[in-house]
Amino acid sequence: MSFLRDIFGPSRQEIWQQFAAAVGGNYTEGGFWNAGKVEAGHGQWVITLDTYTVSTGKSCVVFTRMRAPYVNPDAFRFTVYRKNIFSGIGKWFGMQDITVGEPWFDEAFIVQGNDENQVRRLLAVPKLRYLIRAQPDIRFTVKDDEGFWGGRNFPPNVDELYFETSGVITDVNRLRQLYDLFSETLDGLCEIGSAYDKNPGLRL
Repeated sequence: MSFLRDIFGPSRQEIWQQFAAAVGGNYTEGGFWNAGKVEAGHGQWVITLDTYTVSTGKSCVVFTRMRAPYVNPDAFRFTVYRKNIFSGIGKWFGMQDITVGEPWFDEAFIVQGNDENQVRRLLAVPKLRYLIRAQPDIRFTVKDDEGFWGGRNFPPNVDELYFETSGVITDVNRLRQLYDLFSETLDGLCEIGSAYDKNPGLRL
């Protein structure tokens, strides 16, 4: 065991390799321009864990993200994030909340979507709500493309289940819960008719 490991504990690479092994995934070493990533299957989908870095001019901020492209036949989209001091700003600019009918969940989270009934059907599953609560910091959403930092657009009817948080997650249990959140959500989207259980033919 190295001197640095004794001081700082296991490295990100070690933790992510452990996570990959736990979910039957593969860890790929990073290069000069990109860090390593984990790819793990669930059904026909591929769930990808990696990081990206944003420069703020004087410093850089690293974000951990998890992504899973899927076929979205009805263009259903939603976003879930924790309430904080900035939540009221979002409402001020016209963002509408959707309550799911579970008091503790509605008190802790902002939920938005383009189909109120589908949001409630998806989040009616207790396990899904508890997996969301297990994440201390969460922005969980459906995106129609990779945006500025991804630099790519998706084919028609393909969207991406997407999570991100600042910093690097180096907790195996949290990563496993995040993987379970994606798995449960993808299954739930299929059950409500807002996803197809098929590979979208897209690699990240």
